[in-house]
Amino acid sequence: MAINWDFEQAWLKKLAAGLDAVAGVELRKQIMEGRDSLSAEVAPEAVASWTYAMLDRLSSLLDAQAAQRVLTACACQYSKENLQPVRQAYDRSHDVAVAHKMLQESFETFLHDTLQMSDEMVAEVVDRGWGVAGIHRENTIIATKIPKSGNLVSYLREPDHERKRHLYCHCPRIRHVVSEAGEVPHLYCYCGAGFYKGIWEEILQQPVEVEVLETVLDGGDVCKIAVYLPHGIS
Repeated sequence: MAINWDFEQAWLKKLAAGLDAVAGVELRKQIMEGRDSLSAEVAPEAVASWTYAMLDRLSSLLDAQAAQRVLTACACQYSKENLQPVRQAYDRSHDVAVAHKMLQESFETFLHDTLQMSDEMVAEVVDRGWGVAGIHRENTIIATKIPKSGNLVSYLREPDHERKRHLYCHCPRIRHVVSEAGEVPHLYCYCGAGFYKGIWEEILQQPVEVEVLETVLDGGDVCKIAVYLPHGIS
């Protein structure tokens, strides 16, 4: 199985930028040692091995919060253009519930129109509390990722627990580890948490904090992220 080299190069570029911003150039060079060994020809196992070593160096050279900031900066991002109606609605109302409702409606439209899912399957996804909007509880959003969208229908139909976990993971760099019964430090999944951080920071135009609660790469059944809204916003 070949790696997605375009994705890998983009991810490494974001990692380098995040390290430069948080830790500086010299620590970036130390933490990304061996990066030149990665190429379009390497096996996924080589990417995973380099990633484990990188995470070890990251954890030893930076404190936990700084390491998390680096990885959230590596995230794939929700389209800012598509978030503008939500941001504008929040600007008018100053009500997180209004923004949350719009995100949920957009997510359900995506399931129906883009993924062509049946009403029954959409209802199952919503009942599980999955999706970009998450569950809004006071000043916290609990966001549980859906399985990788291309695998979502297969996931819902799959009876085998371990196979479901493999179908779930979104990350093209490292998801093969799940099918090999391996685990990745949950620090890595702050990359995925950065997706939700980006959404709510764009809507609120304020910083938010995120916490990885559960991840399939660390042995969990789902990927669950807490988004902590700024003080006074609920």
